[in-house]
Amino acid sequence: MKKAILMICLLAGAVTYAQSGSGIGLKGGLNFGANGDASIRENLGNIGSDSKVGFHLGVFGKMDFGTLYFRPELVYTKLNSEYDYDTGTNKFEMSKLDMPLLVGLNILGPLHIFAGPSLQYILDTELENIELEDVKNDFTVGLNIGAGVNLSDQLGVDLRFERGFSDNEAEFSSNEEFQGRVDTRPSQLILGLSYKF
Repeated sequence: MKKAILMICLLAGAVTYAQSGSGIGLKGGLNFGANGDASIRENLGNIGSDSKVGFHLGVFGKMDFGTLYFRPELVYTKLNSEYDYDTGTNKFEMSKLDMPLLVGLNILGPLHIFAGPSLQYILDTELENIELEDVKNDFTVGLNIGAGVNLSDQLGVDLRFERGFSDNEAEFSSNEEFQGRVDTRPSQLILGLSYKF
């Protein structure tokens, strides 16, 4: 009898854990936003960037603790922006690896909210038709905050805002007239779809 009760308790625990939402999975989606301003020669001030669509692909893990959960992610992100100047439009592209470390709260049924730091490693930056030096810091820290909905046990969708914390600029120069800096900090909305195994 004791063995039967013990087996029932173990099975109940396993079923509860399986339904808790823990697991690993894949994610991907679209990024809507831009990088910071470009400074063209000190006396001309700043040029704001125009938002363009980018994308992200990655993996995640989720550890569910009832109402709270922890979700680390590893994501490849491609960002696109444009800077309009009197010489024309210059496209700016940046690719980076992001590692958001998110803490979430299950608030009502399939709805949840989350926030946490995002460790970012910049892989490449490119400003169209202009020689761009390496960014000041390859490694930076940002913030992710957002909300999501679990569409099923495996499928989920979330919308988050990302903002870089620290200044991180890259200098450029095409000639003596056109010199300055580009702020590589992202400020964007991220729409993601995730699939948990």
